[in-house]
Amino acid sequence: MSRVIRYGDNVDTDVIIPARYLNITDINELATHTMEDIDPDFHHKLKYADIIVAGKNFGCGSSREHAPLVLKQSGVSLVIAESFARIFYRNAINIGLAIIECPEASSKVEEGDELSADYRQGVITNSTQGSEYHFASFPAFLTNIIDNDGLIALITKGGLR
Repeated sequence: MSRVIRYGDNVDTDVIIPARYLNITDINELATHTMEDIDPDFHHKLKYADIIVAGKNFGCGSSREHAPLVLKQSGVSLVIAESFARIFYRNAINIGLAIIECPEASSKVEEGDELSADYRQGVITNSTQGSEYHFASFPAFLTNIIDNDGLIALITKGGLR
């Protein structure tokens, strides 16, 4: 079980990682600026939580791959949202960040709730509220990418056939 950090609709990539930091090449240093413009306490919250739950259109804006990279590098294990910008969705999967579209969870989960998610079975369990939310389970090729820490890592291991 992991705790939730909650955000609203239209969290864009420039909010996830502001463009003024894109000249930083060290991913660890870059990750220190994750979400700083909308949530100065983000890194403090990560001490007790590692799942983000958001509303509609998470990851909208530019197509920069930095956004899912800094979330993952910061310690975020999963992002659940009502919907994702398509390019963010693809970038997140490609780097091995688990993301789930689940409108019901997006509307009912609250900051601090304890969740677990099984993307193979298509179920999110909210132990705080005693409820479950269902979503379309991931196909095997996507779980393979996520389980292997991203597409490049999977290919490097010779696991994509």
